[in-house]
Amino acid sequence: MPRPLKHVFVCVQRRAEGHPRGSCSQHGCDDVMNTFLGEIQRRNLFDKIAITNTGCLGPCGFGTSVLVYPEGVMYGKVTKQDVNIIIDEHLLGDKPVERLKVPDFIWS
Repeated sequence: MPRPLKHVFVCVQRRAEGHPRGSCSQHGCDDVMNTFLGEIQRRNLFDKIAITNTGCLGPCGFGTSVLVYPEGVMYGKVTKQDVNIIIDEHLLGDKPVERLKVPDFIWS
């Protein structure tokens, strides 16, 4: 298996309804994850892009959260409609999608 150029982590954290932190499951994370998987398969990008579902990535108020390495770019409020833009512009084009990036204070 070749080393992927990018590794995408999609938060699929589930918390009980009404939990004070919320969770990405309340913001459509399953749709986002399934759309990433479908597009990677449809485009045959398995040798370029790895995708992993994960638990909480931290910024629950910005769910659905998506983290892309090696750059360490965190996206928030991602919808299934954003997936192709992330793939085209960032994962294949090496240009992060600025409008989807979480604020810098997330990392402090």
